[in-house]
Amino acid sequence: MAEPVPVVWPPAPIRTERLVLRGSEAGDRAAFIDLFASPEVGTYIGGPWPRGELEGSVPEVPGRRLGHFVAALDGAMIGMITLDRRDAGRPGPVRPAGAAAGTAGLVAGEADLGYMFLPHVWGRGYAAEACAAALGWFAGAYPGEPVMLCTQTANDRSMRLAAKLGFTEMERFEEYGAEQWLGVRPSTTPSG
Repeated sequence: MAEPVPVVWPPAPIRTERLVLRGSEAGDRAAFIDLFASPEVGTYIGGPWPRGELEGSVPEVPGRRLGHFVAALDGAMIGMITLDRRDAGRPGPVRPAGAAAGTAGLVAGEADLGYMFLPHVWGRGYAAEACAAALGWFAGAYPGEPVMLCTQTANDRSMRLAAKLGFTEMERFEEYGAEQWLGVRPSTTPSG
């Protein structure tokens, strides 16, 4: 594995064809609440959170942490991408036992891609565009590290996105009362 590069967070905004990936801002708070309160978004993640609870608990600048990107369209948040480290007890480690983890700022564990988008933008390719850009950032910041993705097998959209992004199945298991799919995207090292 290549040596990690120092990670500055939030990074400079990442521009794609249609989106900007950036750190969160105070103006994103309402969109965060809408995202987590949405019954459609909550379908495969344990259900929506009560809006009143979110109003009282979401900080002024939500999601302000390493590996958390806001996906913005024309300046407005439409979703979020996360690159977190998996808990050690979760299924599917990629790293051989005893291998180093947690380079350049993220805590130990496997890198895990997550994404959620507001329902009114579903079906337009924004998730694929944003995830590809976040994975490109990750490859530059953590060269040679694979990335994992876990989703419910019943979530057809997420399963198609995983395949489009180059994730391949490692295993399936039961968790949270549903069959889960665990995929891995091989490590990449950015060119040039």
